[in-house]
Amino acid sequence: MAIVHSVCISERKGEKKHPVDAVTLREDFGIEQDAHAGSGRQVSLLALEGVERMREKLATIVPGDFAENLTVAGLNDLGLVPGSRVRVGDGVLLEVTQIGKECHGHGCAIMRAVGTCVMPKEGIFARVVAGGIVRPGDEVALA
Repeated sequence: MAIVHSVCISERKGEKKHPVDAVTLREDFGIEQDAHAGSGRQVSLLALEGVERMREKLATIVPGDFAENLTVAGLNDLGLVPGSRVRVGDGVLLEVTQIGKECHGHGCAIMRAVGTCVMPKEGIFARVVAGGIVRPGDEVALA
């Protein structure tokens, strides 16, 4: 079973996200008050285990530093591929649209500091099929 560890947003693209108590997801839009809402990458997810692996290289790394919206413990155990659908909490339904992404021109600050980053290979991007509220502690499961 996968569990939401943290939920994060940012006001502008290209910056770290900060944790909040809950986020509201809107169908075919993304997370309200997040810079990536309305884009092709409506919601981003990253396994907590990837964040912890990077923390071994740079102790100051925290959820949101990779600009992910949902940091999820056990996410990799779900075996997601593009087209997979996951339920989050009581009613949110996400469809995976992309796994991995091209890193920014010269790499993000983390890439420059430690020589590697998890988002280019492990970041998961999804569109919102059914909206609702997501909080830390919510279950994430294949739909």
